[in-house]
Amino acid sequence: MTREKLIEQIKLKKSFLCVGLDPDVTKIPKHIIEDDEDTIYLFNKLIIDATAPYCVAFKPNTAFYEAYGVSGFESLEKTIKYIKLNYPDHFLIADAKRGDIGNTSTMYAKAFFNRLNADAITIAPYMGKDSVKPFLEFENKWAIVLGLTSNEGASDFQQLIINNKALYLKVIETCANWGNENNMMFVIGATKASMLTEIRQLIPNHFLLVPGVGAQGGSLEEVCKYGLNKDIGLLINLSRNIIYAGNNKNFDELAGIEAKKINDQMKHYFN
Repeated sequence: MTREKLIEQIKLKKSFLCVGLDPDVTKIPKHIIEDDEDTIYLFNKLIIDATAPYCVAFKPNTAFYEAYGVSGFESLEKTIKYIKLNYPDHFLIADAKRGDIGNTSTMYAKAFFNRLNADAITIAPYMGKDSVKPFLEFENKWAIVLGLTSNEGASDFQQLIINNKALYLKVIETCANWGNENNMMFVIGATKASMLTEIRQLIPNHFLLVPGVGAQGGSLEEVCKYGLNKDIGLLINLSRNIIYAGNNKNFDELAGIEAKKINDQMKHYFN
């Protein structure tokens, strides 16, 4: 998935919605559990079919699959294959938050880019250049670096002021020099929307993956106010609000309705 193709899909659909596929068996409608051996895959498949017309990206969070061991990984693999086969124009993000020394990062990259065929992977940059650069060596693949997250503990480190600059700004500025706007994005939490002005001064053209709208209290309007660029430059991720919009037999239909609502709001930001 190239930058140009992603922008083309965003403009075509007038959407910059990313649907997070975070299946929790305790929240999946009971009739799915009763009807199918691979509950997670069937649930995902129905959500994907219902929301694909309104989104440009899907983001399975690998923790929600790894928790179930081998069967969970198989569900993840089947989910990604289903998206790649049926919705090849959708950007596929493996939300794995990997980050380690260089040779380990290379193996992580091979696992997610070659084995699973994801377009992008989220990574933690704490260990520095050699933990990030291996992910940038794969053609038409993306490293999505944790920049400023929306969780409560983000202030423990990310917002520390060092030499008159917030640490998260230093991280973003430094990482941006290792890659470019064609192979690197940054995660910026929606609850930190006002900080996007300063972030955009550092990386005006990079795409930003923005979780935290909806259930975590972030505002789509605020994120767009401070974060949009000439190419839109945002992927707004929603998970719980969409995939758990209902818990009866029509849960997938309700997920589609919720995704369409967000898409309709996004259309206002296109000329």
